Amino acid sequence: MSVQGNDYQVVIVGCGLSGIAAAVKLKNSGITNFTILEKGDRVGGTWRDNTYPGCGCDVPSNLYSYSFSPNANWNHTYAAQPEILAYIERTVNEMNLLPYINMQTELLETGWNKTKRRWIVETNKGTVSSKFIIFAAGPITEPSIPELPGAESFTGECFHSARWNHDYDLKGKNVAVVGTGASAIQFIPEIQRQVKNLYVFQRTAPWIFPKPNRKISIAEKWLNKRTPVLQNMERLSVEKIMLVVNYGLLHPWLMRAIEPAAKAMLRRSIPNKKLRKNVTPDFTIGCKRVLFSSHYYPALRKKNVELLPDAVKMLDKSVIVSATGERREVDAVIFGTGFDVTHPPIATRIRTGEGGLLSDNWWDDGPEAYLGTTFHDLPNAFFMVGPNILVYSSFIGIAEWQTNYIVDAIKTAEKDNIEVINLPVSIAKTYNRTVQNELQGTVWTSGNCVSYYLDGNGKNFASWPWTIPELKEKLSRFDVENYELTYG
Repeated sequence: MSVQGNDYQVVIVGCGLSGIAAAVKLKNSGITNFTILEKGDRVGGTWRDNTYPGCGCDVPSNLYSYSFSPNANWNHTYAAQPEILAYIERTVNEMNLLPYINMQTELLETGWNKTKRRWIVETNKGTVSSKFIIFAAGPITEPSIPELPGAESFTGECFHSARWNHDYDLKGKNVAVVGTGASAIQFIPEIQRQVKNLYVFQRTAPWIFPKPNRKISIAEKWLNKRTPVLQNMERLSVEKIMLVVNYGLLHPWLMRAIEPAAKAMLRRSIPNKKLRKNVTPDFTIGCKRVLFSSHYYPALRKKNVELLPDAVKMLDKSVIVSATGERREVDAVIFGTGFDVTHPPIATRIRTGEGGLLSDNWWDDGPEAYLGTTFHDLPNAFFMVGPNILVYSSFIGIAEWQTNYIVDAIKTAEKDNIEVINLPVSIAKTYNRTVQNELQGTVWTSGNCVSYYLDGNGKNFASWPWTIPELKEKLSRFDVENYELTYG
């Protein structure tokens, strides 16, 4: 549909988990003059795009769902991608959001018009304007693919896990997997059963814990459906566990205290001493993302699997070459190398109030925001799951807490006849300086690792340095006193 010439109170960019949370909160608060721009042909964001074998969630199902849309029909304690996507689409239907969504409508560029006091949003289907804008494009959208010498002359198949080629048959093939992150440890056990030989190139060994993923019985589903209070109690119990783990990440000595038990589990999982040495991490638990799988280590022990504890150096026609010179002839290379979270592509399409690109700020100094939500010189604009807001919990929970803050800001503006809300540079600088100071001594900065939480300069642009209750409290109300206001 064409969106040419429309003016809205709010434009939401992206219809993944966070965009849906924002839309529902707006609608439930009586704000209905909004629209959602979605570049894809269906909703779901990362759960629409990632369809690799074994794709699923590391957060228990009963927590990985909206508080306003509990699901009593999960098939497993940890839901798989198809089930999560179906849940998202069902939620959109149940919340009557379809009339607000413009599918296959991509943001090309947007900027703040000082004269009109409106965001001018250019899309591939025309231009819209709005008083407020919510960027819900998500932090894990752009696959990170290493630039390897010889890639252009590689004779085999090559793709990233987030862009899985389902038309390519892996049966009987020699396959190399580059990377051992969250995606790779999920799809490696799945494809191991199909391929002739599987070569796993591991730059850094991750900490991996068992994933107690069991099938939920029909009786349990029946009970959850008829006793919502029981389902809510289960959700709260998982939240309590997340609180404890998050506290440990802020106090590395607690994480180091559990390492002996973690290594004992590793000894039981990997009897072979050489392999066990190669998969034993050399950094504190939590410094890099903790992974969960009960199938990855058993897959590594299979006869057709070889772990090479090296980064990849180059491709040479049909051969993949490691940093130490190991060569393996392969038919396909699959990158399980994660996402470029340091350079979110949305930043290259947003112009600040002064006319410059947001990426010019974020690329130089690292992504930053106030409460992970607002940025100076971006009036009336909000980010979902923005910089320095990640905690060890559900992305959905973070998004819902943020929507409380954002909707309160919009309601406050409407109630008090405020035309423009802008974050002062002084507040932004003081806040982000405090964030970086507080992050010193946490596991992410003192755990002896390089992770995607850090940018090229070693700045942690992702993590929230305080507790989960403090994050929820900070986002519970819009702190209008910290903003510059222009009245109508």
